Amino acid sequence: MEMPSTSSKIEAFFQPNSPWAGPLALLRELLLFAGLVEDFKWGKPCYTVNGQNSIILFEFKDSCAIGFMKGALLKDESKILVAPGEHSQAMRMVKFTRADEVRAKAETLRRYIAEAIAIEEAGLEIEFEPMKAEMPEEFQAALDADAKLKLAYYSLTPGRQRAYLLYFADAKQSKTRVARIEKYIPRILDHKGILDRD
Repeated sequence: MEMPSTSSKIEAFFQPNSPWAGPLALLRELLLFAGLVEDFKWGKPCYTVNGQNSIILFEFKDSCAIGFMKGALLKDESKILVAPGEHSQAMRMVKFTRADEVRAKAETLRRYIAEAIAIEEAGLEIEFEPMKAEMPEEFQAALDADAKLKLAYYSLTPGRQRAYLLYFADAKQSKTRVARIEKYIPRILDHKGILDRD
């Protein structure tokens, strides 16, 4: 079976029947006009500078967003950036629900995009602080019950192990943690991190 091409995956993402088709099309236009290279990673359009992932577009249930991979380094003089989660040290994003919201922030977004490009061209990196990740008891029970899973998990790099723990532990209810763990067990057994490409 032939795999869909990158371009067909990108076009499928920007389908006109999406509730966020309007704002996403405008965000895409801003990114392409700035000269970024469009790719498709993690199931989303990703925009690169000299091969480095710089900006990504998201589609959520209640909104869409433009995400800056090294957004923590942006000056954010207009105070429009938010972290996607409490553990996010690098990524910053701006959410939208309507095309006119993108138009209203277009000039600011152009500045931020230009700054993101300059950050990549300068080779600047985020200095990550070590994050302590607690082992959820539900995941410990799964590891204790399955030797193959335990071996696969502890064969992952410390960063990949931590990413799983943070994601599992972030769920408030035990049943949600269990559901997340069950969903990602095949990925762990396949020796993949939570964000690794398929």
